[in-house]
Amino acid sequence: MKRAALPWIVAVLVAGCGSSAPHGIPSSLLRGVRPIGRGPRFEPPVRGPVTGACVAPLGDRLEAHVEVFGADRVVLLPAGIGTRPPLELRDGRLTRASCFGDLVTLDPTGTVYFRPGRKLTLGDLFTAWGQPLTATRIASFRAGTVRAFVNGRAVAGSPRRIVLTPHAEIVLEAGPWVPPHTRFSFSQAPPAGLG
Repeated sequence: MKRAALPWIVAVLVAGCGSSAPHGIPSSLLRGVRPIGRGPRFEPPVRGPVTGACVAPLGDRLEAHVEVFGADRVVLLPAGIGTRPPLELRDGRLTRASCFGDLVTLDPTGTVYFRPGRKLTLGDLFTAWGQPLTATRIASFRAGTVRAFVNGRAVAGSPRRIVLTPHAEIVLEAGPWVPPHTRFSFSQAPPAGLG
């Protein structure tokens, strides 16, 4: 990831948490802040297959937000999940791909764009990413039990079965408990003509 993209990502993540304090960040939000992890464990590459038909342009999409924490650090979902090369990126954001599958990521903020009318799950996302997700593992991180939350509420059972729904805030944790965010402020819809 380019260093120039990091200030943009941090600004999006903090703004996305819905802070309403006019003179600073609320202490409740600061308790949930974790640094972005460094190295390949925290920035796993895309290695999985495209889910569903791979077509261009991107088309209409719904969006959910997925946050992943491992070892008390942020694990980045990379831009380009669910796409086929050649890819073009500008400041960490995908600006072009040869085609787009049923679910994609356009930047490393955790926003997942998915086609309306499809029942897609976190299992589909992690398969397209090429990373494991089980009851005891998230990517390269192992835990006694992976904790999963949707809109701040704990979800029991396999995290792979969690369905992506419009504007859901999904948090996955392996390691120390991180106070899960209950919502995310979606800044803009993806450009429908992206191709």
